[in-house]
Amino acid sequence: MADGTLKVGTITTSSGSGTITISQSGETVTLTGNTTISGTSTLTGGVTGDLKFNSGYGSVVTAYGVRAWTQFNGTGTPAIRASGNVSSITDVSTGRYKVNFTTNMPDVNYSVAIASAQANNNDSQVHNVEAPNVAYVEFQRRENGTVYDSSYIFVTVTR
Repeated sequence: MADGTLKVGTITTSSGSGTITISQSGETVTLTGNTTISGTSTLTGGVTGDLKFNSGYGSVVTAYGVRAWTQFNGTGTPAIRASGNVSSITDVSTGRYKVNFTTNMPDVNYSVAIASAQANNNDSQVHNVEAPNVAYVEFQRRENGTVYDSSYIFVTVTR
């Protein structure tokens, strides 16, 4: 076709491998209708618009991704054990931490979930989050009203 469009009903590879590679720098491949991708698929280069899928509950809905997460030791000099999109942890003061993002959030309208291990076997733990910032999230942890560091702190940022 003159405009570069190929329209077919079914494509079968001659080798029987079932692999079709479409590769052209700067081009967009659009799958419309009830397209099924089966087997192991890898999506690279990102998704424009909402990423939606059916996770087996009977409806296709938007997936809201974790934008940053970390698990770190907050005693002494904070030490990241594992993370995604977290460049460093700042020890602001006892029990107060700043989780610095590698890539800024698009805005401050994100949600943060924080959990931590008890430091002194107190029953009540509270994590106070400061005003949100696109570059970091800052919080303080308390047990029964007293500020403590913790050896296991878990932070997840969703947007």
